[in-house]
Amino acid sequence: EVQLQASGGGLVQAGASLRLSCSASRFTFDDYAIGWFRQAPGKERESVSCISTTNLSTYYADSVKGRFTISTNNAKNTVYLQMNSLKPEDTAVYFCAVVVEGDYNACSAWDFAYWGQGTLVTVSS
Repeated sequence: EVQLQASGGGLVQAGASLRLSCSASRFTFDDYAIGWFRQAPGKERESVSCISTTNLSTYYADSVKGRFTISTNNAKNTVYLQMNSLKPEDTAVYFCAVVVEGDYNACSAWDFAYWGQGTLVTVSS
């Protein structure tokens, strides 16, 4: 059974940084695409960033380009989302999710099969 755990959220001021972690248990990230998604109150879940472990290609939503960086640590079986220059509009619950590479077409929540519990990021102005 695929299990994912997102952590690292918190309350920060605008301009601060946070690093989210997504750790996996009972499986390894090899041959999976991993994505970070977020959902703000009253809004639909949106894509933030995705990475393919096969070719390390990445995707970033326009709203986070240049500020967020997705990376993997295979030794720790963990995927990170480094978030810099945070803005109040980044406030949301952040989720990590995975999908088998063969089923990965786009960084869209619809494509991702397995989800972890979210971690709340709150950015104050």
